[in-house]
Amino acid sequence: MSVAYEISEDPIPRLGLIVLQVDETIEDDFRRMFPPGTARLHISRIPSGAELTPGTIAAMEMALPAAAALLPPAVRFNAVAYACTSGTTLIGAGRVRDLVQSHTSTASVTDPLTATLAATHALGIRRIGIVSPYIEAVATPIRRAFEADGIEVPVTLSFGEEVESRVARIAPASIRDAAMSLAAQAKLDGLFLSCTNLRTLDVIPELEQALGLPVLGSNLALAWHMARMSGVSTDGLPGRLATHILPGTA
Repeated sequence: MSVAYEISEDPIPRLGLIVLQVDETIEDDFRRMFPPGTARLHISRIPSGAELTPGTIAAMEMALPAAAALLPPAVRFNAVAYACTSGTTLIGAGRVRDLVQSHTSTASVTDPLTATLAATHALGIRRIGIVSPYIEAVATPIRRAFEADGIEVPVTLSFGEEVESRVARIAPASIRDAAMSLAAQAKLDGLFLSCTNLRTLDVIPELEQALGLPVLGSNLALAWHMARMSGVSTDGLPGRLATHILPGTA
C-alpha cells in the first residue's frame, strides 16, 4: 500500500565539486570550511592519473563532461567547481565552464585559478609570490596566468613533484618554510600556495601573522569564491580573505 507524501524544498545552498581521483585533501578542507547546515556538498571524481603532467591534464579535459554528469541530476546547484588549479590553467577557465555547464544544472561555475585571481583582486594584491608542488611544465603556466591578469609575480618556488600521492604528503611545515623563504626574496603584497592537494589550510593563519601579508591557498580561494557566489557564510574560512567581498559587488 502506498501513502501520500509532501515535497519539501531544501533551502540550504548546494555546492558541487569535481575532484581529481588522486586528491586526498580538498574534501576534508571543504567540510571544515563549510560545517553542517551552511551548505550541502556533493562530490564527483574525475580520472586524473598518478602523475600530474600536461598529458594527464589533457586527458582530464576529455573526462570532465562525464564527471560533471555524475553530480546528482535532480539538483540545481548554486555553484559547481572543477577543483584543479593546474588543470584549469592548461585547459582554460572558459572551456572548463562550458563543459561543466553543459552537463549539470548550476547557476555558477568556478575553479581554483579563477577563484584565486578574484581573491587577489579583492585583497588588492598587485605583487604575489607563488609556491607550487609541481614540475616546471605544470607550474610555469600558473605564473603566466597571473601575469596575464595584470598581477606581477616576482618570485616563485616549486617542490618539483609529479606524483600526486606525494603532493598530499608534503608536510605543512615544509610548505610554511617554503613560503617564508619566498617572502624573504622579494617585496610582495601576498602569497599563493597553489594546488588543491597541498595541505595549506592550517598554515595560512600562521603565515599571515608572521609575514603581515594575505596568504591564499587553492582550496581557501575556491571555497571563498563559491560561498560568495552562493550566499553561503564565510565564517568557517581562515585568514584575511574571509571578510572580503567579490570585486564588483556591493
